[in-house]
Order: sequence, then structure tokens, then C-alpha cells
Amino acid sequence: MGPISAEKLSELQSNASSVRNICILAHVDHGKTSLSDCLLASNGIISQKMAGKVRYLDSREDEQIRGITMESSAISLYFRILQHNSDGSNEIKEHLINLIDSPGHVDFSSEVSTASRLCDGALVLVDVVEGVCSQTVTVLRQAYLEQIKPVLVLNKIDRLITELKLTPLEAYTHMSKLLEKVNAVMGSFFASERMEQDVELQEDGTVLELDDEHLYFAPEKNNVIFASAIDGWGFTVQQFAIIYEKKLKMNRAVLEKVLWGDFFFDSKAKKVITGKSLKGRNLKPLFVQFVLENIWAVYDCTVLNRDSEKTDKVVKALDIKILSRDLRSKDIRSLLSNIFNQWLPLSTSVLVTVIKQVPPPTDAQRNRIPAILNTAPRADLLEPVLKQAMLNCDASGPLSVFVSKMVAIPEEELPKSKQSKNQNEDVDFLQRARIAREAAKKAESEAKEQNGESLQGNFSESQPSSLAAALAEYNLNEGREEVEPRKKDALIGFARIYSGTLSVGDEIYVLGPKFNPLFPTKHVTKTTITDLYLLMGRELLPLDTVPCGNVVGIGGLDGSVLKSATLYSCQGGINLAGVNLASAPIVRVALEPERPSQLPQLERGLKLLNQADPCVQIIIQETGEHVILTAGELHLERCLKDLRERFAGIDIQSSKPIVPYREAIVRGSDMKEPKNSELPRGTVITKIANEQFSIRLSVRPLPEAVTNVLLKYKDSIHILQTHKVSGDVAKETYADEKDIEVLKNDDKASESFDIDNDEDDEAFSGADILSLDGLRSKLEEAFGTVQNSREIWSGVVDKIVGFGPKRVGPNVLIDSTFNGLSQRILSKNPETKRLPFQDGILTAFELATLTGPLCAEPMQGVACTIESIEVNQEDESENLASAVSKHTGQIVSSVRDAIKTGFLDWSPRILLAMYSVDIQAPADVLGRVYSVIAKRHGRVISEEMKEGTPFFNIHAILPVVESFGFSEDIRKRSSGAASPQLIFAGFEMLDEDPFWVPTTEEELEDLGEIADKENVAKRYMDAVRRRKGLFVEEKLVKNAEKQRTLKK
Repeated sequence: MGPISAEKLSELQSNASSVRNICILAHVDHGKTSLSDCLLASNGIISQKMAGKVRYLDSREDEQIRGITMESSAISLYFRILQHNSDGSNEIKEHLINLIDSPGHVDFSSEVSTASRLCDGALVLVDVVEGVCSQTVTVLRQAYLEQIKPVLVLNKIDRLITELKLTPLEAYTHMSKLLEKVNAVMGSFFASERMEQDVELQEDGTVLELDDEHLYFAPEKNNVIFASAIDGWGFTVQQFAIIYEKKLKMNRAVLEKVLWGDFFFDSKAKKVITGKSLKGRNLKPLFVQFVLENIWAVYDCTVLNRDSEKTDKVVKALDIKILSRDLRSKDIRSLLSNIFNQWLPLSTSVLVTVIKQVPPPTDAQRNRIPAILNTAPRADLLEPVLKQAMLNCDASGPLSVFVSKMVAIPEEELPKSKQSKNQNEDVDFLQRARIAREAAKKAESEAKEQNGESLQGNFSESQPSSLAAALAEYNLNEGREEVEPRKKDALIGFARIYSGTLSVGDEIYVLGPKFNPLFPTKHVTKTTITDLYLLMGRELLPLDTVPCGNVVGIGGLDGSVLKSATLYSCQGGINLAGVNLASAPIVRVALEPERPSQLPQLERGLKLLNQADPCVQIIIQETGEHVILTAGELHLERCLKDLRERFAGIDIQSSKPIVPYREAIVRGSDMKEPKNSELPRGTVITKIANEQFSIRLSVRPLPEAVTNVLLKYKDSIHILQTHKVSGDVAKETYADEKDIEVLKNDDKASESFDIDNDEDDEAFSGADILSLDGLRSKLEEAFGTVQNSREIWSGVVDKIVGFGPKRVGPNVLIDSTFNGLSQRILSKNPETKRLPFQDGILTAFELATLTGPLCAEPMQGVACTIESIEVNQEDESENLASAVSKHTGQIVSSVRDAIKTGFLDWSPRILLAMYSVDIQAPADVLGRVYSVIAKRHGRVISEEMKEGTPFFNIHAILPVVESFGFSEDIRKRSSGAASPQLIFAGFEMLDEDPFWVPTTEEELEDLGEIADKENVAKRYMDAVRRRKGLFVEEKLVKNAEKQRTLKK
């Protein structure tokens, strides 16, 4: 089948019922791009023999080198299917399938999120040998949350034959267990959602019955494909039911239900029986007997035990035509592919299943749009006309488009650039040729005049030299070899049209991710669509008009869209919820150009990178340093490569990766005596302005349960702090809002960079937003679980006056003074007047918790209580407020230092950012894997063997600071047999005091005065202090010896 023509494309796009939008999701190296190649080969885009090798949709050079996908790529496929009508007639139906190939590496989970939002269905690939991996669960959850129809593809079945050497019966048992595991994952999503709904319904007293039957994969439902993408074959149970219905003289529908499962064929009675009717007979399941044994036979005669005679018999039995030269070929893989391409072509089984299982946009949007609107802020303000058009996928209704990400494409690869470039070259060549001809004529006439000859005379001998000189002066190739300027990149919006028809030249409203319908004039811009493109992998095809239900590339959004946006043709729309990014950017690197004069190029490059990558964050710190935040080491490497070669085009220096820490305190057994023996531990009295003001405060560790509540519901705290409204109003206005940009960033974030000066790298929690009463009850419940010192924490919720750092952190400021120093945030009857000491002490608390005393990292789990404030004014006539305002600076600095002093009175600890590590490795390399993990201060949590395979699944945790080079180290030590997946898993306390030194006789005897055992916490702390330019206490010379000077 040849490539699709533009006319046919327009015809199919206008018929939404013939369109399917699907994405391919899977763990890394489970065969997504190989499957895509097979589908492309069916459309004649690449050769059938090159399918699985060319990796067509991996258009980046580093993708081809590494063999993994890093960016989502889209392509449109044409497919015809013979449909049987109810009246007995047959009809050829034509379909357009928009396919998006997404990455499987955890660092690029944001690409999976953007791809799934645009699609109505997904092909979820699972390697039958490796089974359900960490990223498999992630993509299944993404499909469940986005409510897209998944189709399971059990890929790499050839590995069961060639690597594991399983028999057909063993392979059937293995795949049955794998199918159960995948369904268990889907069931867990439903169960967790059902539990949340039950809690809400119990309050109302209603009972809701929900059916989860549609979630599960079952071959008899035709939503499971058995495949080997590398060998180009695949099938569903339905295909074999069609093959065997005449041979077995059975109804096709019945055969589809019994070909998979505990069903057997009684050859004597010529009927299908169940396992209960076996009566001791050793029969094989139908799937083994009629399906797997045939596939095993093909592999046996071609790959495992090459047998030409047997191969001929198999070819004749399958009734396929293979050339004799192919049968004699020594390339056994080519012979295998030829047989399967005619017998069980993968593209046919996949595309037929997609057409039958994945709903068209007209049906899919009725189910998906309500779920998408539920995650959008103030969906009730959406115009009814727009909502109805989106639900019905109405091409004649008002326009609504969701742009999930921006794609950077070199300008020279755009269709109009190619066309204009060719035209300009032709024009330049013709113009130079015309000038050369005129010069030649002029030289000819001058030569004739000089020689006194008439127009009919012959040319003189000097004329050729004059002509040659003229032609040399106007060389036709002049100017063709010029130094090309740096390639520029254009930004194309990767979008899905939900309603209406989008045309070139349309004026549209662009709603940014921070748009709120309550403020309809903010974060809205108007722009004109300059180009529309059909995304065809590495190529773009220009379009004039695209109706709803299609995936499209949009030009003209540069400057209007940062990362994602919603487009409307009229006002009254809402911001469709932002894409949920599964991997939080945790690794940060400071950048600078090698030549300081090239800083503007770096800034332009960072702006382009920020728009083109949905996960990366750009920060300009107070020092003017440019910092990028990425999801992991591989993501960082790709971003730096893009900056150097594409977006900035300059040499860039990068710092060592910067990893965030947290500082905390605990009640340790080895704590030193309090600095002030007359006061309780952590209590400090600070005197300010010649003892005019005396402030007594105490610092103590927060209970762990309270810290967890503050971390989980920090978005609720942010709303209460920012909007200064009651919790109920906040819940009504912003409930279920998932876009961090609306809640977290200020107006500056809509500019080129996200300007943020703090060290907070945690992802937006996405938890439900609580009302004021809900937050109070959660905190009271957490404080109630404290066993020791219950009297300290009783009634403390009403005394909380601040959270820190940045007013939302996991630290609390408590006001225990008699008259009160500030407004109670969580009080049901808050005071409205501002008190004199309020601003100074709150600012000091924010500064202290933002930069702790250990290494200027944010604190976590610290409670600061203001116990008393004494005022001794020299001038009693002076107003207290004016006296405090004069000394605000001293109050801020003194209280900040006092909080840090109280912090150090306890046993300080550092919290490390941690990765959750999943490694799959064979038994012979387990020891090497364990040694690499131990060397990097990691900890193995669990190890289990995958049943039916020689592989072990290892689950461990590893400090992010020790993770750089970890993947490469694992691969080297295991000779490529093991490859880890690292997912950010939050912060974990390193239970070691960075200031600990051996003091007791036993410690000195065991470790010596210099402590032979390294203090890891001190090493981490000193490294951060050294990077930040803080004082580091260290000996420059250790174990020095006097040099002996020999006399002559």
C-alpha cells in the first residue's frame, strides 16, 4: 500500500467516524518503535524488510545511537477493512489512524502524559519475558486516568521460543499468569478509586454499584494481541477463529470464546470440552493445540533446527507463496519474516483490532470530555454551546483545541521553507544567467566596434577572450558556496481538535495554563494561525483545514504558548486541565556560556528549551545564575545536547548536578548538653535594640505524622494563604485543580522563564484540596497520635500563625504569647488587625526555614514556638508600632539567628532525595548488581524471582546524589544484562549526626581520634556548603611530618 494522497487524507479527516487516535505505551525496550515500523511498512513508508531495524520514528541522532525513544512522534496511517453488513453485503471501509509513539524511559514520562491526552486509545506493550515492570504500571495508570481504551499487546513471544526454550504448553501457562498480573494492576486502580468513592458516599448514605468488567484484558474480548514485532507477526484469537471455523465446523463466535482458557478439543467426539470433562485424559488446551504449536513448528524448521524439507511442508500447509531463492537463503530471519508476513502480518492484526476496539472521536469524546472537564478549574463556567460541541465532536460548532506540548522543528525542515528555498535558488540562478547573457552581448558589440566589422562579419580572435572574461566576472555558481548561518528552530503546537474546524488564517483565543474563568481578561492572548501540518514522523505535510477529532501540528503559536494551552474561536471557554507529569524534575544544573558575550544566545536557547520540553524547568536565581531542572540524568543529557546543538548553538559549561536536601532535627540519645543549662533544650532568649525587646522562643521537632499531613496538603495551605478566603469558598473555587501553575506560580511564570529562587523541587502533590475545617481535623488527628509530650501539642492547631518556608512548607510557627503576636491562620474566628511584631517574626521564620544552619537548605519537620515578648521602651510616649518598625531589620535578623541556634540545640539530621530503583537481572550478575548498589550507599528493599524466567526483580532505594553514572556502572559491571529504572521517591532521613565525633573511651578505642569511619552526613553537608561558598571547617594538612634535611 502506497503513501496516502493529500486528497484522500482530507476526505478521511472530514469523516470523524473513520478516524482513530492511538498512542503506543510501554516500559523501555519492550518493542514500541519496532511495532511502529511494522505499521509504517504496511503503508509503504519504509521497506518491509527494514521494519524493526530502521526505527523510523526515532528521528533524533541520540535516539538511534542509544536505541531508545526520547520524544513522542506522530504519524498518520491509511487502512482499508472489509466490513460485513447486517444485510449480508460486504463493504470496504477506509480509515485514518493517527499514531503516536511515546518513550518508555522514566525520565521522559512527561512525553507519555502529553501523548495520552491527545488520544482515544492505547496499545500497551508488555515484554512476555520481562513481564510487568515499573513503567508498565505507570502507563497503565495513565491510560486509566485519561479514560482511554487500552489494547494489550503481549510482545516478544519469540523470546519464549529462542531464549527460554519453553514448550507451547509452558508458554501458554506463562502468558496466562502474565495476563493475570496485568489485570491485577488494572483492578488495583479501580479498587483504590472505589474506596475513595465509598468514603464520600458513606457520608451521604447512598450505595453505588460499579462494574469493572470493561477494564480487564481477555483474548476472547479481542483486546489482547499476541505478537513478535521484531519478526513482524501478530494475531488475535479472532483471526484463528476465522481460520478454524470451517475445519472444525464450529460457529466463529463460539470458537472465539473457547480458543483461550480452560477448553480442550475432544478429537473423537469432535467437540470442545471443559477441564471438568477431561476425566484424566492428557489433552492440551485449544490455544496450545491449534495456535502455539503451529507457531513453534515454524520456528523449529527455520530458526532452531533448520530443515528445508519441513519448511516446504509448512509453507504448503499454510498455503502461502515463498520464492525458492528465499527458501534456500541463509538469512533465516528473512525467511521467517517472509512466512509470517503472509500468514500472520502484525500490521493487519493490530490495525483491525484498533479499528474495532478503539472508539472514533465522536464516541470517545462523550466519555472522555466529562472526565477532562472534571479536572479543569471552574468547569461550570464553560459555555453550554462549547460543551455540547466538544461532547458531540461537532465540526460545524465553535472551535476548541487542546495543545499538549510545543515541538521544536528546524525551520529548514518546514514545507514552506523547503519550497521557498528551492524557488529562491532557481530565481537566483536565472537572474545570474540573465546578467551573464547581457554582459556577453555587451562584450560582443564592443569587440565588433573595435575591429570595425559589420554585424554580419565573423567574430575576431579577441572576442572569445572578452566573452570568457565577462562570463568569469558573472560566474553562474557565484555565491552558491556560502557559510550557512546557524539553523533556527520553529515551534509547532502538538494539538488535538475537540470541536469545530481549524483553518489557516483563523484568529483564535489562547488560554494559558493559569487562566481562571473568574478573571476572564488575564492570561488570554489572541493570535492568528499561520500554518497547519499533518505530523508524519520526520516530515510535515501542509494542510489548509483540519476538522475536529484529529491530531494536528499548529504553527503561529510561538510567543503565545509556553508549554501547553487551550485554543477557542470564541470567549466563554475554560482552561482544560494541565497534563499530569509523572516524573518530578529533581536534578538541577547551573549553566553558563564559555564566552560571556554569548549570554543572550544562551537565554534564547533556554527559552526555546523551556517551551519545547514539557518537563524541564528554567530558574534564574538571585545571583543571576541560570539553572535547569530535569527529571533525571538521561533527560539532563538530552537537554544539554539540544542546547548546544540546536537551541543556543554555542559551547556551554555546566556545573556538577545539584541535588536538593532537607534539614531536620531529632531527639537523639547522643545529644550534647543544652547550650544554656538554665533553659529547656531548644529554648533561646534574644534581646534586640539595647534590650528594648526581649523575645523568648523554643524550637522542637514536629511529630512525623504532622509533617506528612503538611507535605500532603500543601496545596490546600497555599490556597488559604494566597487567596485569604475561607476554606469552603476555596474548595468551591479551586477544588480538584491539578495544574500547579494556577496555584503555585505568580505572574512572572507566564514569561519566558519560571523565575523561582527557592530550592523546592518537589512535585505538585495533586491531593484533594481540603476546606479549612478539613485541614484542621487532619492536623488535630495527626497531633492526637503523639504518645510522648501530649501536653505540649494539645490545642496547638488554634495557635498556628504561619507555615514555612514560602508559607506552605512542612514547618509551623506557633504563637503561645499572652496577647498574641499574629493572626491565627487556622482559627475559625481570625483577627483582622495586623499586630506590631507580626511581619518581622513571620519574615524571620520564613528565612530561617528556607536556609537552615547546616548547609542553607530548607528545613522540614520543625516547630518554632514564640513563648513571650517583653517590651522595655525608653520613651514611653512613643507608639509601640512605630518603635517596632524602626527596629524591624534587627528583629528579623535576631529572631532568624535564634531559630537556627535553637535548631542546633537538638541532634541535626540531613534528609536525602531518594530514587526508587527497579532492576531486572539474571542470577549470574546479582552479586555485581548488589556491590554497585552498596558502593553508592543504596539499600535493597526486596528481591524476587520472576516465575518461569531466569530473571530476578530487585527493588532498592538509592540517594539521588549517588545516582549519577549509576545506570552506566550497572550496565558495565553486568555486561549489559541489567538495566535500572530510577523514579524519584521523596526524601529520607540519613540517621547520622553531621557534627558527631568520637568522644567516649570506647569510641576513641574503636575509631581513633580522627574517626576511621567516614561521617557520610558531614561529607554531604560540606559538599553543599563548599558549593554555596559557605565556611567549611576542615583540616588542610593531615598527619604532617617534618621534612628531614640532610647535611651536605
